[in-house]
Amino acid sequence: MTHAETDERLERLEALVRRDPAGRGLISSEADRGVLCAGHLSGAVKSLVENPGPVAILTGFFIPHANPAAAETDGPPGAVTLGRVLSGLGHQVVLMTDEPCRGGLVASARAAGLDDVPLEVVPLAGASQWCHEFLSRRQQGDGLKHLVAIERVGPSHDLDSMTVQPREGAPPEAEFLERVPNETWGCCHNMRARVIDEWTADVSVLFDRLNEFCPDAVTIGIGDGGNEIGMGAVAWEELVARLPGDHSARIPCRIATDWNVLAGISNWGAWSLSAAVALFAGRVDLVEPLSLDWQYELVKRLVAEGPGVDGPSGEAVVGVDGLSMDDYLVPWSGIRGELGLL
Repeated sequence: MTHAETDERLERLEALVRRDPAGRGLISSEADRGVLCAGHLSGAVKSLVENPGPVAILTGFFIPHANPAAAETDGPPGAVTLGRVLSGLGHQVVLMTDEPCRGGLVASARAAGLDDVPLEVVPLAGASQWCHEFLSRRQQGDGLKHLVAIERVGPSHDLDSMTVQPREGAPPEAEFLERVPNETWGCCHNMRARVIDEWTADVSVLFDRLNEFCPDAVTIGIGDGGNEIGMGAVAWEELVARLPGDHSARIPCRIATDWNVLAGISNWGAWSLSAAVALFAGRVDLVEPLSLDWQYELVKRLVAEGPGVDGPSGEAVVGVDGLSMDDYLVPWSGIRGELGLL
């Protein structure tokens, strides 16, 4: 394919997932405020195709006030879809989550046929030390080429992290200090701006110190709401202007990634990345068995065995981000069509 043809295919794949029928996330703001992270999907695809090697895929967003308290259904299905494709391409894949989300990722991996893929589980207590030891083990072993976070909540900004972000003009220090109480700095927040540190392992060391241990490693974030790892690539004030609610200023995650892929649902972002990598590696056959029924089964098994819950409602229903499965699967049907897998 020519460069123009490549760009056109990527644009079509990305358009399929940059939609927000429920009007919950950042994508719904783009019609009025412009596109965020343009070109990041292309950059992430190129990096994964041109630099094969060990990949760690981190996911898991725990909903402590759900019925039952469990990992949400956005994240693990996207992680195992990407893991399945990358494993097929010969990448050494490691799946990662924290202890509260272990069951959800295990169930998803089993449903995806990834029982043999290593699983790393970060403990709640001593998470920073665990992450340091993990990086040390990777440095002494095969290293890491990529670290990918999919729908993984990360710590919010403090004044220093907000101030040093790339932006045009001066950082809005006075607004930040007025709107973000310092006791919430560096905390993980859900979309209601509630602090969920008690149920969330701090994995920030993995991103803050990755290049000390694996100098050539590339980071990729995939998210939809602003509080996920990767969103530090967007200026704090830009995210705040797009997020609803009086406490939206507390939500944005400070951790930036080299490439930050946005979608209406984070699983969809992982789908677009998986499909694009397979397409440009010349291995569309890796996506062929991943049918609509296969994707449905991932969510069904996650809910039943994880357990898992729908994020917005907190209920153990087979759905994702408030969508029915019929609506949720629409982008995957389009992606398969774009790959000629009707």
